[in-house]
Amino acid sequence: MMCSPVWLHRSSINTRRSSVQGFTLLEAMFTVLVLIFMTAMAVPLVNNVMGAYRLQSAVSSVTGAIQSARYQAISSGYAYQLVLSKANGTFQVQNDPSWPTATTFANVCSGGATSCPVPLSGSSVPVVLGADTTLQFRPSGMVSATTGSTTLTLTHGGKTETITVSSYGNVKVTP
Repeated sequence: MMCSPVWLHRSSINTRRSSVQGFTLLEAMFTVLVLIFMTAMAVPLVNNVMGAYRLQSAVSSVTGAIQSARYQAISSGYAYQLVLSKANGTFQVQNDPSWPTATTFANVCSGGATSCPVPLSGSSVPVVLGADTTLQFRPSGMVSATTGSTTLTLTHGGKTETITVSSYGNVKVTP
């Protein structure tokens, strides 16, 4: 077995290092341009999906408040109402423990607060309510609208969801 001189090994290592090449400036710029183009295409799609999630979130929040207020009226034995404000984009649950002798509803808040409206949307781009609406829930389970109607519309980003509440509290959501 023959040993090669040390200088022969060093020259072959140096040759391998010099043959390794990187990307050219043109290739790197092309890659960056493709990434920017793909990102520009994805941004509207992401915004559209986020808008749909915001609308669904608002619909779930309102339908949950409707069902909760109805159940509270049935279990407590006195009237509750849900006040939805178009101008503020909020809703507020109220009750009337003196019902049926009086009809003075007070806000239902925790921690001693006198007002605790819940926003329809948790983002800076609001979900728009079609009209001011007040739904009143009786201990018998009956639901009636004292302001507006029992059909609510919520709109966000050109998409509309309709919430319909029957007189017995059945909630139906249609796109």
